Amino acid sequence: MKEIKGNLNAKGVKLVLVVSRFNEFITKQLLEGAVDAYERLGGSKDDLTVVWVPGALEIPLVAKKYAAKEEVDAVVALGCVIRGATYHFEIVANQSASGLMKASLDTGKPIVNGVLTTDTIEQAMERAGTKAGNKGADAVMAAVELAALR
Repeated sequence: MKEIKGNLNAKGVKLVLVVSRFNEFITKQLLEGAVDAYERLGGSKDDLTVVWVPGALEIPLVAKKYAAKEEVDAVVALGCVIRGATYHFEIVANQSASGLMKASLDTGKPIVNGVLTTDTIEQAMERAGTKAGNKGADAVMAAVELAALR
């Protein structure tokens, strides 16, 4: 049986983090968790680029742009969409996720979706570094493993 596994060694992995400014009080926490995980996995800040965009809908375009660069190994999308009283939540969450998947398939590079989609601010806070861990860190670990598999 042939078995192929990625590893969690970020040494030499060129990573781009695309971060939404919308709900920045949450996305800053996701970013901190992502950078911490990358460094703990052996990544160097010299190999890390952080790009800020207005919101979750803008992330896929910028993620695709960076994923298309030869020197980039993987991209992580970090954002936070919190349900409101209108249908807008579903549009933003679905279109952002769909755009990220399409960008990843189009470029052939890992683009990991670390965009939180929660019902409440409390749920977002839990996923940005309290009870439920830090989903920014989780997204970086997935990106590093996928970069190794490439």
